[in-house]
Amino acid sequence: MEKLGKQTIKFNNPPTITECASIVGPKESQGPLCKYFDQTLDDEFWGEKTWEKAESKIIKETVNTVISKSGVPSEKIDCCFAGDLLNQCISSSFGLRELSIPFFGVFGACSTFVESMSLSAIAVESFAEHALCATSSHFCSAEKQFRFPLELGNQRPPSAQWTVTGSGAAIISKTGQGPYITSITPGKIVDMGIKDANNMGAAMAPAFADTLITHFLDTGRNPSYYDAIISRRFRSCWKRNCY
Repeated sequence: MEKLGKQTIKFNNPPTITECASIVGPKESQGPLCKYFDQTLDDEFWGEKTWEKAESKIIKETVNTVISKSGVPSEKIDCCFAGDLLNQCISSSFGLRELSIPFFGVFGACSTFVESMSLSAIAVESFAEHALCATSSHFCSAEKQFRFPLELGNQRPPSAQWTVTGSGAAIISKTGQGPYITSITPGKIVDMGIKDANNMGAAMAPAFADTLITHFLDTGRNPSYYDAIISRRFRSCWKRNCY
């Protein structure tokens, strides 16, 4: 690894994204990406008594799916980076406790999955042969923790976000046919003083823009270098010659 510019890390032996998997809830299954998910659910509980237990089941089954698809036995996975939106990362902790893989809990809200992939790539570049990264969220449990319990029947303002019900997982490996993680640019905290708790996009946009600009400066690239620049939070995508 080597550092480029202010914040970017370049991998001399780029790790491979060996396999990925995802399971999503009913609302997500109605969107244009439906055919790309490994499994879609008919209800938010998935046979469990609470939303939190359902979320643990979702991440557990997603991780089992990615391990099965990859052909990499769980005992060959050196470490796991995973997290969710709940206190103490309980969905990840309870969902993955049976794997017996060294566990690093990650709490990055909307950035958790990419952060997990970034840390997995660093681990693979240094000591690991395979690293597992995963994250989950559940609209119903997240609303209860961050805004208002659904039972209260509060009216949602137009700027309110919809937290995904679902989970994503990937295995990052030292060798493989690609796609590769060639570099990462971790973002930093950029607080512009946004006070509206229901408008998370406005609070996060400055950090998103700062990270993009820093990446371009560190690498000497410009937006046209990429086929697409995608942000999960803002559901935005800049395509080549269209930004």
